[in-house]
Amino acid sequence: MYVSSPHVLWGDFFRLAKFLKINMEVKILPSKSALEAKQAIVADLAERLKNSVMGVVVSYKGINVEDDTKLRKELRENDVKYTVVKNTLLKRANEVAGLSEMDSVLTGTTAIATSDEDYAAAARILANFAKDHDFFEIKSGFMDGEVVDLDTINSLAKLPTRDVLLANVLGAFQAPISAFARVIQAIVDEGGVENCKPAEKEEAPAEEAKAEEAPAEEAKAEEAPAKEADEKEAE
Repeated sequence: MYVSSPHVLWGDFFRLAKFLKINMEVKILPSKSALEAKQAIVADLAERLKNSVMGVVVSYKGINVEDDTKLRKELRENDVKYTVVKNTLLKRANEVAGLSEMDSVLTGTTAIATSDEDYAAAARILANFAKDHDFFEIKSGFMDGEVVDLDTINSLAKLPTRDVLLANVLGAFQAPISAFARVIQAIVDEGGVENCKPAEKEEAPAEEAKAEEAPAEEAKAEEAPAKEADEKEAE
């Protein structure tokens, strides 16, 4: 009597299952270390969401290595954190951060860009990239702990960069100062500043002299009637 080895029996079984198109999935429970690692990722991500003033969720499907490298470089130069994330992990982080309204768009490939200070940088860079790449799509976003719509993100994307804004503000402050500086420079060029102080010192004695002459003239005016009276008495 011929008895097949266990390996042959299992091989025959799987071949039969494949022939019958039976889906044979072996589910392996995650280990404790794997669960702890995922929990740490969710905790870090949730803290990042809560500490960010602005965040944008995108679908990056189809991006090549070259474009991805350029995009990450531009975001990094503008202090924007950009990471690819699993939808399940982001959903858990959203729940902790109070941003569960974004869960509905978390399908397919997902990456998130966040900024701790700049409200417009992430939206501007990602929106400009999406214009030139049809496969790249902005799915959702949040601002100051509240989920915002795509119109808000597009509006933020149209704002100028921080450097441009600072330059405009600085220019507004410098305008009156520059005008004042031009006036002062014109006076200096004409020698007015150097000539003003001596002129004031020279005019002061003249005014004092006039003030001294005034009592003398009054005294003469008072002496005239006295002399006339003396002449009349002498007669």
